[in-house]
Amino acid sequence: MRHYNQYRMAILITGAAGGLGRAVVEAFLATGATVYGADVSWKHQPHSNPNFHPLEANLLQAAECERVAQLASPVDGLLHLIGAFDGGKPVAETSDEIWQKMFEFNLRSAYLMFRAVLPQMTKAGRGRIVAMGSRAVLEPMANFAAYSAAKAALVTLVKAVAAENKNSGITANAVLPSIIDTPANRAAMPAADYSKWVTPESIASLMVWLASDAARSVNGAAIPIYGGV
Repeated sequence: MRHYNQYRMAILITGAAGGLGRAVVEAFLATGATVYGADVSWKHQPHSNPNFHPLEANLLQAAECERVAQLASPVDGLLHLIGAFDGGKPVAETSDEIWQKMFEFNLRSAYLMFRAVLPQMTKAGRGRIVAMGSRAVLEPMANFAAYSAAKAALVTLVKAVAAENKNSGITANAVLPSIIDTPANRAAMPAADYSKWVTPESIASLMVWLASDAARSVNGAAIPIYGGV
């Protein structure tokens, strides 16, 4: 198995244009990594750092996931941040559309990206996969059953990938944040106490560590990061 050099790694970050994604991009660029940031669109040049490469793709499509994985090849680490939050009604009133949307964005996108990068990682004998779960995995929320169930399924997928690749040099883990202090969340909850929310930078630091050799023994974990909430 080849040794991992944190300062030469190629990192693929999905959902890179979001509030959390930008912090994760910055954290990995600070290590000297080559970072590929994938999102549905980049409306402006996102970064002047020559080690950053923006990629536009619809990662709900298998062919697009394969294309992005090849553009970033060889991928040392996949940080899968894509997700969606919707709902607000009890199970008896939840529409098929909300149920499908939650599983498409929170589960299927991860499955497609994992499948796209795993052959590269298997060939290299090393890889790191980190997915964005939610506190709702451990503490499901009333009126958001579809979201909670989709995130729980995502963690199950991560654990399955971890088990399938045990002792291969590949690890797969999930991070379970509470409310993240992003501009979008502040706009949605203007009366909240933002000081208790977990910061994007805290999550990014955890992800950098999970992608490092220091975390090579951490596999199949679902790690809470709640801030003060």
